Amino acid sequence: MPAAPLAVGPWRREAWDTLRLAAPLMLSQLAAVAIGTTDIVMMGWLGPEKLAAGALGVNFYFPIYLFGVGLVNAVTPMTAQALGARRFGVVRRTLRQGLWVVLAYTVPISLLIWEARPVLIGFGQTETNALLAEGYLRAAVWGLGPSLGVVTLRCFLSAHSRPRSVLVVTILGVGVNALGNYALMFGHFGFPALGLVGAGISSALVNVFMFLALLGFVMRDRRLRRYAPLTRFWSADWTLFREIVRIGAPIGLTIMAESAMFSAAAFLMGILGTTQLAAHAIALQCAAVAFMVPLGISQAATVRVGLAVGAGDRAGVGRAGWAALALGACFAVFGALVFWLLPRPLAGLFLDLGAPEHLPVVELAVSLLGIVALFQVFDGAQIIAGGALRGLKDTRVPMILATLGYWPVGFGTGALLGFAFGFGGLGVWAGLALGLIVVAVLAIWRFHRRDRWSAAFDGPAPAG
Repeated sequence: MPAAPLAVGPWRREAWDTLRLAAPLMLSQLAAVAIGTTDIVMMGWLGPEKLAAGALGVNFYFPIYLFGVGLVNAVTPMTAQALGARRFGVVRRTLRQGLWVVLAYTVPISLLIWEARPVLIGFGQTETNALLAEGYLRAAVWGLGPSLGVVTLRCFLSAHSRPRSVLVVTILGVGVNALGNYALMFGHFGFPALGLVGAGISSALVNVFMFLALLGFVMRDRRLRRYAPLTRFWSADWTLFREIVRIGAPIGLTIMAESAMFSAAAFLMGILGTTQLAAHAIALQCAAVAFMVPLGISQAATVRVGLAVGAGDRAGVGRAGWAALALGACFAVFGALVFWLLPRPLAGLFLDLGAPEHLPVVELAVSLLGIVALFQVFDGAQIIAGGALRGLKDTRVPMILATLGYWPVGFGTGALLGFAFGFGGLGVWAGLALGLIVVAVLAIWRFHRRDRWSAAFDGPAPAG
């Protein structure tokens, strides 16, 4: 990326610095979601029934994974603020305790994932879909710990403004996952055709590969190896451990509230039928790809705000947050146009458009993608405002606001429209869109208050 122009004002400079940090983060997120997208696309090649069952497994796994992501995301603002204050010993111990949190979370939660079938059946899913989903999950769960380790290292590297290594490793992971799926799902290169189980095995292996690759980079890089994350690894710092959990748990609940809303919507779609569930999987995966762009900007906003807080730059806090929101709005408009103008080609990535038996799924997916186009700006705004608030270590109130917006408003309205009013899958997704709009407005309002009252420096903002 070329150097920033000279003699620019502070707002333009902030926008440039945010974009320069966000660009590799966005590409890393797109590469990361490409792994999941590859799984969903290849599941579609197995047929709509396998796609529906695989989507059920992914929707069960993803909220649990995202809560862990939120937990260790606390490493980003903690590291950024420590770097801004030049407290390098705290940086080292924060990384180490972040990996401790991964271990503490992964071991018990893996047992829940292992026994997913009774839970899925309890939520009204068919025995066949639940059994197929369980096979996928029991293979994929072995990659949960390594995948959260990747997130921890990514947070550490992002705070150091060194995200390019994450991008390189993630792109390699996309290739490894595609080859693994090709071999294990369909029985190529002498391997047995394992279907959905093969997709789970491939995902687990690629997460192990990416974790080891990133850890090796940190341990060998000239500027980063001084942090030596594995040296005295079992040396506890319970104060930092508790701080990560205190900041990260609300982040995890906030992220999980949104993801669980979409996953619970998958259960509603499964009750409506396999066609609705398969169309939901297509629309949700397309939305997830677009979401990676504002997510990367959100991560950059957390770093930029955190650095400003650590350095005591009052004005820089506001500039970092509002510049990130402006950038996110620009990208969101472009994404909305893609979904509005090209829904059928997007659906064609997952299913053969020429197959008559796929037509009902394709038609419903096209309609759902129209709703995705409508909520793009709001979906980006809520995650970027949330990222700016995380840079202030403000996570508890945003968690409450998100939970209220996603569940009583989003999921509740979707269930009402979909079932009581008979709008089916379109009604479910209209409710999800309303939830995103409400959370976006509340998150921006919260950041406006924190910026206005300079709460990072002067104490908490007034209540309400």
